[in-house]
Amino acid sequence: MSKKDGSNGELNFDDPELSDDALFQKQADRVYAALMSRVGEQAPQPRLGATRRVVELLGDPQRAYPIIHVTGTNGKTSTTRIIESILRAYGLRTGMMTSPHLVRLNERIMIDGQSISNADLVANWDDITPYIAMVDVELSAAGEEPLSYFEALTVLAFACFADAPVDVAVIEVGMGGEWDSTNVGDGQVAVFTSISLDHTARLGNTVAEIARTKSGIIKPLAAVVTAGQSSDVLAELTRAAELTESTIAVSGDQFSLVSNTVAVGGQVITVAGVAGRYEDLFLPLFGDHQAHNAAVAIAAVESFLGGGTQMLVGDVLAEGLATATSPGRLQVIGIEPTVIVDAAHNPDGARALAVAMGSYFTFDEICLVVGVLDEKDGAGILAHLAPIARRIMVTRSTSPRAIGVDELADVAAEISGDDAIVRFDSLAEAIEAARDWANEKDKRAVLVAGSITLVGDVMALASEQGWRR
Repeated sequence: MSKKDGSNGELNFDDPELSDDALFQKQADRVYAALMSRVGEQAPQPRLGATRRVVELLGDPQRAYPIIHVTGTNGKTSTTRIIESILRAYGLRTGMMTSPHLVRLNERIMIDGQSISNADLVANWDDITPYIAMVDVELSAAGEEPLSYFEALTVLAFACFADAPVDVAVIEVGMGGEWDSTNVGDGQVAVFTSISLDHTARLGNTVAEIARTKSGIIKPLAAVVTAGQSSDVLAELTRAAELTESTIAVSGDQFSLVSNTVAVGGQVITVAGVAGRYEDLFLPLFGDHQAHNAAVAIAAVESFLGGGTQMLVGDVLAEGLATATSPGRLQVIGIEPTVIVDAAHNPDGARALAVAMGSYFTFDEICLVVGVLDEKDGAGILAHLAPIARRIMVTRSTSPRAIGVDELADVAAEISGDDAIVRFDSLAEAIEAARDWANEKDKRAVLVAGSITLVGDVMALASEQGWRR
């Protein structure tokens, strides 16, 4: 293997100025391009056979480690990350798969708390590519679509975790549960964050239908841990637990968030877990919803490590919570002026964000920079966010699925009036205008929300322009 000159897309392995990871950057871009050439993850195939066939050819890497499987509508990523942080504090070598990424693909596959290196990403992709190609041929012969983006990515993540190797993997479902490609893995613990209406075209038009699809991650004799749910949702999860002879722990019954208090840099929480009570734990995340996510995460780890009968070690749990992060979720990415980003992309997420902004921050005026994807409920999102904003900069992310600026601005104007709305075809110009506005007075801030792709674009922009915190 020889290193080549990066100027023409090849690598120069003899350049002393480049780190090993930087040398593989263009090769990692090649992996991303290969995934992007497949059917996108917003159009997943409702099947498991294709993914199962590839992992079977690879020797079932997903069976090389225990799995904690996480699904839900809101809070999946944060809960997954808190679980992983606690497990890592226990000294376990962790693998974690989350979706989607904010800036780079590597974020989706994490080993021991770090995004997978470009070198390991490339090496594992090159190892599994022949097997993916083999299954693509089989699928085409059977008249089916080749592996999709997310199916191939799932195989890659499972292979990376086996190669690392990891002691435990925490896997976030991509969409739904029953036929999501991550479901080829068998979770010893099945975790459900709050379930509400989202992706209705694919998952169902009622919360009960959506819960039924998501309950498909419950495997025989698993431990089920769920956030508080509506009666319709809880009925579906309970039914699935009974059919699989699984235990079920429900927030508000078997465990609960006892209290949470705003603190500098986050909040202090007390949780009654399934095995015991944990007092005054610092959580460096903002929002009451994050406190509830942490309670679910604690119950999930109790269920995994001690079957729900042994308390977690206090100091270890405190360390795991104190080091938890959730990028793009009520995250302050800039100061002077303050710029906060949040991945809220449905009405329930927007409602939680609006409440948190009032409870955890003390700004007098907020400028909302908003962009929404076309399959999302833009009116529902703005119904919660527009009332907390003095000015609304309507724009769009780089995603081809972003709602047009004028279309979204018209929706915003119906809620807040034309005087509050400014339209920007360029996200960079929208952010510049919002920051300028916030700098005009004290106690003003910029809030970016509406889609995960918008948040990712703004985080990348902040890094490029040198104002990212």
